[in-house]
Amino acid sequence: MPAPAADAESDAGIPKSLSDERLSEAMEELEHTCPQPRLTLTAPAPFADETSCQCQAPHEKLTIAQARLGTPVDRPVRVYADGIFDLFHSGHARALMQAKTLFPNSYLLVGVCSDDLTHKFKGFTVMNETERYEALRHCRYVDEVIRDAPWTLTPEFLEKHKIDFVAHDDIPYSSAGSDDVYKHIKEAGMFVPTQRTEGISTSDIITRIVRDYDVYARRNLQRGYTAKELNVSFINEKKYRFQNQVDKMKEKVKNVEEKSKEFVNKVEEKSHDLIQKWEEKSREFIGNFLELFGPDGAWKQMFQERSGRMLQAFSPRQSPTSSPTRGRSPSRSPSPPFPWLFNKASPPSSPKAASASLSSMSEGDEDEK
Repeated sequence: MPAPAADAESDAGIPKSLSDERLSEAMEELEHTCPQPRLTLTAPAPFADETSCQCQAPHEKLTIAQARLGTPVDRPVRVYADGIFDLFHSGHARALMQAKTLFPNSYLLVGVCSDDLTHKFKGFTVMNETERYEALRHCRYVDEVIRDAPWTLTPEFLEKHKIDFVAHDDIPYSSAGSDDVYKHIKEAGMFVPTQRTEGISTSDIITRIVRDYDVYARRNLQRGYTAKELNVSFINEKKYRFQNQVDKMKEKVKNVEEKSKEFVNKVEEKSHDLIQKWEEKSREFIGNFLELFGPDGAWKQMFQERSGRMLQAFSPRQSPTSSPTRGRSPSRSPSPPFPWLFNKASPPSSPKAASASLSSMSEGDEDEK
């Protein structure tokens, strides 16, 4: 009895009649050959048309829980993120970082829409498509860049690039006649949300430039751009150049004011130091003066000592009691050399009187002898 047709082939389409050797060769051909995430950052990320996924092995559908557990182990999880990426900024980089780190082993593909699609559905861009492609290639989180990405993702596009999940912020993106271009991706369980970075966006940057247009026009004129390149009229050009001259004068005046303030501050500091030194010297001088001429000063002590010595010099010397009298008259006692110093009577009124007293004293001494 012939074997049933269902038994002739396996689920993978490999005939049962093949030998074990042929079976192992067929299984080797079905191994995953998907590109691996970039390990070095010495070169920009490749474009998809340069290194597209040629893996023939079937890509089984994954759940987010399985992918977060590191399944499958034989290939990376292929995550797709798309956008315009005009004036590439930190908000874009943060979103791509979140998409890259959603799973333990992720391969991040980034789709960038062309100028035609962007101008049709969203508006004019500052950077052209080539500049936007190159900006994405040099982001460290990107493994592959897909040029001319579709505005709405189709099953054919997802199958061609073997995409497992799509990463984008969870805010409904209404465009191209749809309330949310990611609605069918969310329904298929392939959508993984990321968080927007508040305070930074391409629209915010453009708003700043438009708001301060005069400032940036003057800035570029000052840097050598022509009025024609800036699309500035002749009158506005002259106005901007005049304003630049006024600003230069203001800057010079401001610098002079700052320098004068610095000079005044230095003078104040020096005068303060001088006053402080003068006060210290004054205190030192007053202290030394009081030590010398004060009530208990050294000058008073020295004066008292000298006065005492003078008094001792002028006062009579007392003879010792045991010395002989040498025939002195007991009735007369020696008189001091200057009797008016020790008498309560007034001193001689004239030099003649003083000399007369001295002569009488000398005569008395001779009599004693």
